[in-house]
Amino acid sequence: MGIPLVDSTHDPALRSWVASANAPGTDFPIQNLPFGILRTGGHARGGVAIGDEILDLPAALAAGLLAGDVARAAEAATGEALNPLLALGRPGLRVLRQRLSAILAEGSEDRAKAARCLVPMAEAELLLPMQVGNFTDFMASRYHTGRLGRRRDPQNPLPPSFLHLPIAYHSRATTVRVSGEPVARPHGQSAGPDGAPRFGPVQSLDFELEFGAVMGPANRLGEPIPVARAADSIVGYCLLNDWSARDVQRFEMMPLGPFLSKSLSTTISPWLVTADALAPFAAPAFAPLQGDPAPLPYLMDTDDQATGGLDVTLRVAVTTPRMRAEGAAPAIICTSSLRHLNWTFAQMVAHHTSNGCDLRIGDLLGSGTVSGPEPDGRACLAEVVMEDGGFTLPNGEKRVFLEDGDEVTFTGRAERPGRVPIGFGRCAARILPARPWPTA
Repeated sequence: MGIPLVDSTHDPALRSWVASANAPGTDFPIQNLPFGILRTGGHARGGVAIGDEILDLPAALAAGLLAGDVARAAEAATGEALNPLLALGRPGLRVLRQRLSAILAEGSEDRAKAARCLVPMAEAELLLPMQVGNFTDFMASRYHTGRLGRRRDPQNPLPPSFLHLPIAYHSRATTVRVSGEPVARPHGQSAGPDGAPRFGPVQSLDFELEFGAVMGPANRLGEPIPVARAADSIVGYCLLNDWSARDVQRFEMMPLGPFLSKSLSTTISPWLVTADALAPFAAPAFAPLQGDPAPLPYLMDTDDQATGGLDVTLRVAVTTPRMRAEGAAPAIICTSSLRHLNWTFAQMVAHHTSNGCDLRIGDLLGSGTVSGPEPDGRACLAEVVMEDGGFTLPNGEKRVFLEDGDEVTFTGRAERPGRVPIGFGRCAARILPARPWPTA
């Protein structure tokens, strides 16, 4: 794997002629340049976020701004999903990102042509960035796992295998949706107050603050990927909300694990931040705590331990119908960090493929709930309910689990002294009432 590549595209002094890309606090400075799919006038195609604008890739091709290998990479991002671009792997995304950086940089001789290829982000519909063939959800935070495990066994809250391997389950790819699409409260079977089974609208609807890794070319069936090469198969990252029906989950989970409690919907942010863009924010892997066993050799790599983590801060904000009516700002109810994950994404990929399972272009890997050790790092309501019984918003409203009309928004920032921070956009959805159950 080696040390993550940092080049001139990450230069903190680099500025763009797109003024909004230089604004303090923007998610999309020129040092970022994430890829996504936009739609205007009924036409979906690939684009790159820069400030509050989108560089339309087919328009840039038509304007003659891209040539050679760069043009071939851009052509792979002119359809309704980024999978053909992801198939080029990190090298393909790298040459395109480097050329786009030069085009969008202050003083670029291509400014006039490129300016005609910009689409205001506010005027575009942002679509799911890739076709997701498979979605695997991990459980990599010991703080999340430990809090929920205390109900089962206060003395040994972590499952026996947690410190030995990245635990995961196979989730539902067809219900992965893009930020902004609402989530209807699902129906489900759960235990009623008397313990008897009941069926109806879910009562304990929850969010889970997660981070998603998106696969490029990976492996063929029967060919494991060692940790040392695993990070090279990840082409980009996004924010991920793994919506959870906790009452359904409690009733269905033993002995086979989550099913309908998790497949109701998964929301991801619309922009894929490339692995290259995050190179300046590489961090050491989670340091084992006293008494932790050493992972088996197939999960260990020196470079991955030194740089396989990421310095990304994640936040959860909630807005209720009353807050919107009163014009109140969203209430931040959780702040956590990827530094709290017990396993790196390279270790997740290595373990996932250790039995020869093949990963495919566009496959999505979720980190699991990114909880931290402090109370404000509880990254789902199940943890809050277990410890505090619920929470109170700044306007005095109380919540146990999510109610109809509540909107949950995730944001993320990669930050480090001496570097320009980059973000991921919004990962947001509003809860709609349950649909009437069909009678025939």
